[in-house]
Amino acid sequence: MYRFLLSRQWVIITLVALLLIPTMIRLGIWQMHRYDERTARNQLVSDALTADPVPVERLTSPGHTVGTGQRYRSVTAVGRFDTEREVVVRRRVNGDEEIGFLVLTPFVLTDGRVLLVNRGWIPADAPTQTTFPEVPAPPAGQITVTGRLMPDETTAASGIKDLQGLPDRQVMLINSEQEARRLGERVLGGYVAQTAPEPKNGTPELVGRPGNEDAALNYAYAIQWWLFSAGVPIGWVVLVRRETRDRREAAASEETAETAETDQPATV
Repeated sequence: MYRFLLSRQWVIITLVALLLIPTMIRLGIWQMHRYDERTARNQLVSDALTADPVPVERLTSPGHTVGTGQRYRSVTAVGRFDTEREVVVRRRVNGDEEIGFLVLTPFVLTDGRVLLVNRGWIPADAPTQTTFPEVPAPPAGQITVTGRLMPDETTAASGIKDLQGLPDRQVMLINSEQEARRLGERVLGGYVAQTAPEPKNGTPELVGRPGNEDAALNYAYAIQWWLFSAGVPIGWVVLVRRETRDRREAAASEETAETAETDQPATV
């Protein structure tokens, strides 16, 4: 009765089922890895955001690469803003997905080194894209700035192309090495996203806190893939039983038809 399993159609169905099971199991394992990565990332961000602020000089220096464990760490810096040499970062969005600029201002520390400070977002309301936008001035004189330490932006990490030939004082990426060459100064690695002091009239608009990645979604996807993998053999068995039942019913019908023909009286 089960010889039909050797037919071309059923061999293909069985092979596809055997292929789907390990594939779905591997997809579930991959989703669990993503869950672990996102959970670890969320924990790092939470630890960094809740840690007490430390002087920025403790975590970075000229040429230093800000690592994962230092990202989002709350830091302080004492110095003054150098607005004469600030630039804007093109094509950035705020929390409402509006396109504008980030204001990147050199912050001269008391020892003469320079820290890049992302002062926040402003709208792109200049007459043309080549015009330097109107940027609200920061506090004058020596002040203390608090912010979140961030790594240098690169095309590989951000997906943003570092276009050349941009208008004066406009850049695509926040990169301490590039700014060190432009300024001719000792620039600390990475940059700081300012959180204090609050700007007057709320502009520039400070960059919001980083959100948590949805690790629970990856966990749910992993369970889903494993349920699918368990459902494949169950579905195969159901199909086999249905095919067996249909064949039995067909065979019984043929047998009944043959019996009826045999029982008919002969014509005279």
